[in-house]
Amino acid sequence: MAPLTRSTQPPGLCGWGRTHLPGAEIRGENLARLSEGRPLSRGLGRSYGDASLLASPDAVAVNTTLADRLLSFDESTGLLRAEAGLCLAELNRLFLPRLWFTPVTPGTKFVTLGGMVASDVHGKNHHVSGTFGRHVESLLVRTGRGVVVECSRTEHPDLFFATLGGMGLTGHILEVSVRMVRIPSTWMVSETHRVESLDELLALLDEKGKTWPYTAAWADTVTRGKGRGRGILFLGRWAEPHEAPPEVSKGGLSIPMPFDLPSGLLNRFTIRVFNELVYRSHFGKTRRKVVSPDQVFYPLDWVRNWNRAYGSRGVTQHQSVVNKATGREALLEMMGVLEKFGAASFLTVIKDCGEQGEGLLSFPKPGISLALDVPMLDRSKEMIHELNEIVLRHSGRIYLTKDGMTTPEDFRKMDDRIDAFLEVKRRWDPDFEFRSAQSARLFGIGG
Repeated sequence: MAPLTRSTQPPGLCGWGRTHLPGAEIRGENLARLSEGRPLSRGLGRSYGDASLLASPDAVAVNTTLADRLLSFDESTGLLRAEAGLCLAELNRLFLPRLWFTPVTPGTKFVTLGGMVASDVHGKNHHVSGTFGRHVESLLVRTGRGVVVECSRTEHPDLFFATLGGMGLTGHILEVSVRMVRIPSTWMVSETHRVESLDELLALLDEKGKTWPYTAAWADTVTRGKGRGRGILFLGRWAEPHEAPPEVSKGGLSIPMPFDLPSGLLNRFTIRVFNELVYRSHFGKTRRKVVSPDQVFYPLDWVRNWNRAYGSRGVTQHQSVVNKATGREALLEMMGVLEKFGAASFLTVIKDCGEQGEGLLSFPKPGISLALDVPMLDRSKEMIHELNEIVLRHSGRIYLTKDGMTTPEDFRKMDDRIDAFLEVKRRWDPDFEFRSAQSARLFGIGG
């Protein structure tokens, strides 16, 4: 059996937001054998809060990253089968030159296929293509009954839909079958628009989403007055062969963040300065150019371990989707909460969400999504609660992959699908063997 590996300084396991909890992980190539009796699988640890951390300090998680084999690919249909530990970066490296791409990608390529399923990730094309789960054909899952089950929309569909976005609580995802999409070239056409207000940003996001498959906006949450919510709208589509350079596009260079910056360095003053520089650096109202996919999808990946910029205290992300009809008011209210607590979001992203995902706990539904990256504060839990109250007032919900502080009371008010999910979990995991620190916090499943 592979040796146990533990995080260091401090000991235990860590989420991307730098939340540390006691526990260990074990790695190996045979997930079916390795996962027996283990409460949780985790991949590259990119969930911000406690979703991939253990509920019990003496528990051992399965790290899937060594189980990364590509099992099959049908060139005629795009159907790919791979082990759950395959990294999206490797998938892109192998298939982009062959003019195939994942149907949905999150904002980082350093995620595993299993993690993409467990979070039912969405991307800049959610208004067009939905979540990753929409394109998943079948899954191989080790359930709480101790058996390995193939599930799909026609075979054990209850397990299949509960596993999409189920945060790893229905079993260990061993293999994933997903349908890739054909692309016309390895390059993308990128268009950006500088906008002067939140009203203009939301209107342009809605308008451009009707013709552009990939849309998202960066917003300034610190500037006061009518400039609050100003930002830059990012649009993208795959370049046609006549628009693209002849060579295959390459991934961007990356530089390491070799040490932690001082906690508190990112504050309202420094973030205001940063936002001003970003906004002013976009010369002119509109720009268009042909770029690599990494520049469109993964702008943060060029700095490895960029979460160290928040210091040892770390960062909490709050991502929500709210009713589109009152989205402007909700976003302004949430920006007001940040100001009230003396907080600021270093990276703020606004996206347009399409139809609800098929997974029983999938995050997106029709509306406007706001993602806030806020340096950890002494009153962060209180701040998150006030943000959640706004989400509730505007018929919204939060994204579990980013959450580490929501109370079970707030979460239950947001989502009427919880009981249906827990019913399926009891069916396939009657002893509640699969659990995480997040499930202990939100559902009372832990220990």
